[in-house]
Formats: sequence, C-alpha cells, structure tokens
Amino acid sequence: MAMKLVAAAKVRRAQDAVLATRPFSETLQSVFGGLISRLDGESIDLPLLTVREVKKVTLVVITGDRGLCGGYNSLMIKKAEARYNELKKGGVEVDFVLIGKKGITYFERRKMPIRKKFDCGQNPSASQGLAISEELLNTFLSGETDAVELLYTKFVSLINSEPSTRTLVPFSASDITNNADEIFQLTSDGGDFGVTREKVEVAEAQEFPNDMIFEQEPLQIVNAILPLYLNGQILRTLQESVASELAARMQSMASASDNAGALAKDLSMAYNRARQAAVTQEILEIVSGASALD
Repeated sequence: MAMKLVAAAKVRRAQDAVLATRPFSETLQSVFGGLISRLDGESIDLPLLTVREVKKVTLVVITGDRGLCGGYNSLMIKKAEARYNELKKGGVEVDFVLIGKKGITYFERRKMPIRKKFDCGQNPSASQGLAISEELLNTFLSGETDAVELLYTKFVSLINSEPSTRTLVPFSASDITNNADEIFQLTSDGGDFGVTREKVEVAEAQEFPNDMIFEQEPLQIVNAILPLYLNGQILRTLQESVASELAARMQSMASASDNAGALAKDLSMAYNRARQAAVTQEILEIVSGASALD
C-alpha cells in the first residue's frame, strides 16, 4: 500500500507538470494560428513544413528507466519493433533515438541502429526536452532523415495506457492550429484513486491588426516558433509517458499487495489444516492405545 501511495504522489506531480505547461502551449498555438492567418494566400516555404520523399525515418521511442510497472515497457518495445520491421519491409531505412534505459538495453542487445540515447527519469524538465528536440531538428534539417516519428505511451486512465505513434517532423500547419488537447487529473474518493479528463478547446488564433508592423517577417517568426513547438510537444509526451509508467507501477504494486495477501491467507489456511490433521491423528492414536489396553 505504501508503494502505491508513493506512485500516486508521483502521478500527481506529473499531472501538475502538464498543467504548468498549458499556458505556454496555448499562447504558442494562438500566435502561430494568427501568423498563419496573416500569411493566408502566401507561399509558406519552410524546411520544417516541407514534406520530402521518405527514404529514411528516425523513430523516437520513450520507455522507462526501471521495471516493476506491468507491461508498460514491453508493450512500447513491441510496438517500436513492429514499426521498425514494417518500415524496413517497405524499403525505408530506420534508426532510433531512444529515451529510457529499458528501451536502450533491449535495442542495444539486438544491435539495432541507434542514433542517440537519453535517460527518461521521473521528472522530465524543459532542458531535457530541449536536448532531445535539438538532436531531432539537427538530424532533419541536415537531411540525415526525412521524417521523425514519436512512439510514446498515451495516458488513458490509472488502469489503461495506450502505446501511440505520431509524426513529429515535418510539421503540419493545420495540425498545430486545429489540434485540441486533454488534461487529466488524479482524484481520490474514499481511499480509491481515479482519473478525470477534461477536453481543452483549441486556442483561438490571435488577431494581428492589418497595419501592424513586424520587426521580422511573419514567415521568419513562424520559422522561429516551430522549434519551440517541437520542444513543448516532446516535453508534454515525456510527462504523459512518465504518468503512464507511474500509473502502471501503482497498479502493479496494488496487484502485488493483493497477491501477497491472498498467498498469506492460503498459507495460513494450509498451516491450520496441517495442524488440525496432526492433532486429530494424535487423538486417534491415544484413543486406539486406550482401546487396546482395555
């Protein structure tokens, strides 16, 4: 029970970290939408928005650093391996950017092509997200890869997480401006934990007056915003993956406690039966001895 409570406290911490990033994400989405509206009709030729012929894909896989969390790590590793085989079968080159020691250990043993490795930790930070996003941006902009796909675990509930895949780069302007979001919150009622989910509407595009003069061209501002957006998305998925891992660990510890309790009960019952059988046997021997003397 104690380990379950510790895991629950860590889930709350991950939840608070997600909530803390919401104002920045909403502002970024609003400004980006306003700039895209301002550029309406103009050709948007930016490297991060340009779809290229896909000859090589980089898979970013998020797993945990530790075990004892049910099928959290194994499900993500299986999904990543299946996606790798699917791309290779289609004639596409693949390499990995691995986040989390469990995934690193697994793919290193199998001699998979690994571009970069990062620890996941239990408290993702902005600096951690920045280091990962810079690696991915440099890889894509240098032409070393044509697309970057992210494989992470989507937090659904305390008893359910969903391994998910999404394309990180190249970006889609419509996805950035139109994608809604969800916020989860851990609740407790009578000692039982639960999760509530709240749908967050898309941030309204900021309106810029037609006579507003920008120090830089709106297209340049959009180009500067995209790396910030990528950094925010990576940090968000890291936080969601950590929350999924902690929820899986909380359930695993609860199951372990329940199984230990059931085992102790069965063992006590077996001991009682054995003692009762021994006592009964001794009584029968005494009665038989007394009958023989008579």
